[in-house]
Amino acid sequence: MLAFSIIAYLLLNLGIGLWASRKITTTTDFVLAGRRLPLFLAASATFATWFGSETIMGAPTEFIEKGVLGVIEDPFGAALCLFLVGIFFARRFYKMNIITFCDFFRIRYGRPAELLSAVLIIPSYFSWIAAQLLAMGIVLKVVLGWSLTECILLSSFVVILYTIWGGMWSISITDFLQTIMIIVGLLVVAIVLYFKVGGFSPLINAAPKDFFRAYPQFTFKDSVGYFAAWITIGLGSIPQQDVFQRVMSAKSADVSVKATLLSSLMYLTIALLPLFIGLCGHHLYPDLGKDDPQMIIPNMVLLHSGLPLQILFFGALVSAILSTTSSAIMAPAAVLGENVIKFFHPELSDKQLLRIIRIGIIVITGICIFMASTRESIFELVAESSAFSLVSLFVPLAAGLYWKNANQLGCILSMIAGLVVWLGSVWLGTEYPPMIYGLLASFSGMGLGIVMSSKNQEVAI
Repeated sequence: MLAFSIIAYLLLNLGIGLWASRKITTTTDFVLAGRRLPLFLAASATFATWFGSETIMGAPTEFIEKGVLGVIEDPFGAALCLFLVGIFFARRFYKMNIITFCDFFRIRYGRPAELLSAVLIIPSYFSWIAAQLLAMGIVLKVVLGWSLTECILLSSFVVILYTIWGGMWSISITDFLQTIMIIVGLLVVAIVLYFKVGGFSPLINAAPKDFFRAYPQFTFKDSVGYFAAWITIGLGSIPQQDVFQRVMSAKSADVSVKATLLSSLMYLTIALLPLFIGLCGHHLYPDLGKDDPQMIIPNMVLLHSGLPLQILFFGALVSAILSTTSSAIMAPAAVLGENVIKFFHPELSDKQLLRIIRIGIIVITGICIFMASTRESIFELVAESSAFSLVSLFVPLAAGLYWKNANQLGCILSMIAGLVVWLGSVWLGTEYPPMIYGLLASFSGMGLGIVMSSKNQEVAI
């Protein structure tokens, strides 16, 4: 019955995608839902941006092992990102009336910066998408009993179809339904476990010392690591196409801002439920997650709850992963078509561009299927992609919006310096988080480019 319910839910998503395809006539319809989403659809779609495998399966594992300090990056950093987007970026982006995040780089810095930003942003999604496909494969393997590869292929097939058919329209509609499933499913499971554990007191009393401490030790190294955890998603995911698409899909600038701020609040509150569920599961069944810690919650629900609760929880889990995966696949495909292929072939018609984006969805998913089939850790895959955009794209984006002296040379130097220094730091295994060195290099590259341009202008005069 559980397997039947999950398959029926997957088929429902395909039906929604097919229905939404009737609304698709232009690239803007496909990528940005025609910029017509009302508040409730825009907020649920933005909330679903990262509420996937990492939130329900990865973060609870980190929370159980490391306490509050282990989950600063997600959910707290993710909620911070959405809040900052709503306050500082949403309205400015919306008024530019562009299709992709990289279009901003073309307008602000020129076509070379557009191409470089696209080349950097596309591969940053691969590990993230692969993590979602791996998580979906693991979940379906538990429910259906198929092999991991077969389950990854099934989930990929479903996501590809409803994303290609309906684009951002189908993503937004399914995100709304999936958000309802997530909230109801997690809330019911949390309430059941609350009474089963006997309230918060047993959990607090059984927790190790400093488990709930939300600030680091007062040492420079710990403080730097704490800061890095906050900014990995908190700043690093601001310059990302999936966030940008949600900002631009709202029906007005005001709706865009309100939807982003509302989604930040939703994420901050709802994402605490998996942490609580994971802690309850560890308290009640301490040996359950020893073989595979990231499966502690699914296994607990499967082994120690009735069928209605299982359907609710796995429906919520499948919903969360599907919504994150679809938007993550859509984002690099849109950039590939709009900012890479069209860069070299500006004569493309809108219909041709739309076809290329759809082909891009298939190609990118194929690459990520291979990555998901050859890896085992969701957390590892997510970690590979989390700092990429922070060190290469955040500084040029923020400077382009708020620093009038920012220029093309500074932008390019900033992107290259940040990425090279970050990769070098990862390779060397630096004492402090590599992203800190990369971010400092990115700032330095922007400053150097501004100074060099100013000196060249003085010489010319």
